[in-house]
Amino acid sequence: MTYDPPLYWPDYGSTVKRAPLKQPIKTNPEGVELTGPVFGEDLVGPLDHDLTQGLGGEPLGERIIVHGRVTGSDGRPIGKSLIEVWQTNSAGRYSHERDLHPAPLDPHFNGVGRCLTDAEGNYRFVTIRPGAYPWRNHLNAWRPAHIHFSLFGRAFTQRLITQMYFPGDPLHKHDPILSSVPEQARSLLIAEFDLGETMPEWALAFRWDIVLRSTPMEEQ
Repeated sequence: MTYDPPLYWPDYGSTVKRAPLKQPIKTNPEGVELTGPVFGEDLVGPLDHDLTQGLGGEPLGERIIVHGRVTGSDGRPIGKSLIEVWQTNSAGRYSHERDLHPAPLDPHFNGVGRCLTDAEGNYRFVTIRPGAYPWRNHLNAWRPAHIHFSLFGRAFTQRLITQMYFPGDPLHKHDPILSSVPEQARSLLIAEFDLGETMPEWALAFRWDIVLRSTPMEEQ
């Protein structure tokens, strides 16, 4: 059973403009799309999973560890999958020219990272806890803190995108995007605090496991 949100969800204003009006036409991808690699493992650097390094200084905000395991619905680990993440900084602003939210940019944080899952499907990121931000979907609309996840298979046609939320956020019940997911599946998008993986005097940890065909994904 899948819990993916619908393409058309009026409470999420952008879907009204971009949801297709007709049923999609299924086509068979060309062979190169199915067999050609998306990336080379040598292109994923040893520090690409650590969003707090590489920009000349320590970013501002609460340092966190986000980790988990990617599996199929049968429990089989998904190894060697490329995971990409993007997020706001601790003030709730993306490092993107179209983000005009009047919150400060952080010169030491660009909010993007990537890693490969290991043979058991495990992944791990070091980052800064993202901030909430206004998004003008409706009056006084704020997105709860979240991290975007993109998961690749072995071809360009094999890509899934979803979002991870943090436990205890009061904005959850006010977020039309999270509300578009069937109620019984929303908890699957919320990470769990993981004291066991927390590093004393350095970073809190959150665990978020991704189960393909169960974890809600965004339609692309």
